Amino acid sequence: MNISLAGMNAVIGGSTQGIGLAIAKELSLLGARCFLLARNEQHLKQSVSILSAHAQQKHEYRVADFSDSSAVLSAIHSITGDLKVHILINNTGGPAAGAITSATSNNFEEAFRQHLVNNHLLSRAVLPGMKADQYGRIINIISTSVKIPIAGLGVSNTIRAAVAAWAKTLANEVAQFNITVNNILPGSTRTGRLESIITETATGQQTSIAAIEKEMQEKIPMKRFGLPEEIANVAAFLASPAASYVNGTSIPVDGGRTGSK
Repeated sequence: MNISLAGMNAVIGGSTQGIGLAIAKELSLLGARCFLLARNEQHLKQSVSILSAHAQQKHEYRVADFSDSSAVLSAIHSITGDLKVHILINNTGGPAAGAITSATSNNFEEAFRQHLVNNHLLSRAVLPGMKADQYGRIINIISTSVKIPIAGLGVSNTIRAAVAAWAKTLANEVAQFNITVNNILPGSTRTGRLESIITETATGQQTSIAAIEKEMQEKIPMKRFGLPEEIANVAAFLASPAASYVNGTSIPVDGGRTGSK
């Protein structure tokens, strides 16, 4: 099975922590040259420094706040102006938790721009190079809420579903160029976002963090939270030549929690 990414260029969003950083590490281990996108330059420098360069890759970063689509567009154009991108990981922090009845129109508009609009801008920027090389992998990190909405994540549920529909449409249009578009749906994964949700839930219910964690883990068949590296392993496979006929899918990586919908 060919999972080598030697000679390929990968752009990874939200790649200074959590799932994004774990994916960057895995892609670099497989030989890809990685370009990290995030808003904190100090963290970007630190993240680039720990990526594997065993294949003499020269990893780089670009500063881009995903709340500013013009900055994201400028960052990706600074990359695609000099080389072709073969792998795009669309990943950024999720919308704030909260009931959908409490959400404002601004909450939806901001989340739509941060996720779907930025995904689209990044994809459009890398597609010409992918088409030219007849190789492309666009991988979107979204949520199991695409399958079953998650209580207390009203805006996130809505926007994630929109991203999934956009991705399937794009997958159908670009497949003829040997470009695949797939979604990874992480379950409860040990990241800063999960810790924030647990803390907010514990505060709202006036109970302990440990109690909330236990309650959440009891709903997972594997009885534990996932690790960012476990999400990264699936992303690495989807990015590789071995996944050449996997297209237009949404794959839960959640320890078995999501139902069959």
